[in-house]
Amino acid sequence: IPNRVTEDYIASNIEPVFKTKGNVRLATYFPSVNMKKTRVPEPEERNSVGCLAMFGTLELQPEVREVVDSMVERLKTLSRKSDSEFVAVDLRLDMLEQKGCQGSKKCYGPQEIAVFLKKLGFDKNSAVYLTQSRWDSSLDSIKDFFPKTYTKEGIMPMEKKPKFLGSDSSEYEKVIDFYVCAESDVFVPAISGLFYANVAGKRIGLGKTKIVVPDDSASANIANYISRYVSKKTHMAYTCYC
Repeated sequence: IPNRVTEDYIASNIEPVFKTKGNVRLATYFPSVNMKKTRVPEPEERNSVGCLAMFGTLELQPEVREVVDSMVERLKTLSRKSDSEFVAVDLRLDMLEQKGCQGSKKCYGPQEIAVFLKKLGFDKNSAVYLTQSRWDSSLDSIKDFFPKTYTKEGIMPMEKKPKFLGSDSSEYEKVIDFYVCAESDVFVPAISGLFYANVAGKRIGLGKTKIVVPDDSASANIANYISRYVSKKTHMAYTCYC
């Protein structure tokens, strides 16, 4: 079904099936990365229910939750030792190599992210988590500035790697990245896209609104880089989270 359908669409196309079959499984897809609140007037209750369905209903399986908790706690502990923040950066080399990222200022590479974080005054001892699965030499430019920089390979408990890190574990990896980025002290989307929008929604629900979006501006004031999803409250998550 289309994303954000009208009540008339539901009454005409979904309700009859539900009444006949007694249950219905809905499948939709999101052709846009836009998570902004719709400009078309909609009933407040329906907006709130849709928001909660997207950002407040799913719970991790206990084993996956255990892995996420272990990784987040280790990263926070590393930062606490130097009284600094734990920063999660959505930076995946395969995405940076795609055509849509080439020459785009919606995508930032390792060197650019390192310079950006340093410009904003993040402590060199801050723990930095990258959504890249395994280390690559191109990431060294971040580690040169921030020695405590890790990928999943470097921070995941050894006994969990066979199941959650590998060619057959891509869906697990995406889920782990999502929750680590949602629970970090600071989230930096090096790549603008649906992952960023979804993490922003989850963070808004958790009250973790320190989402810093890279930009080439000369300003060193972090307030100038706070995501518009937060600063302007344009994210649809604000329909159910104040």
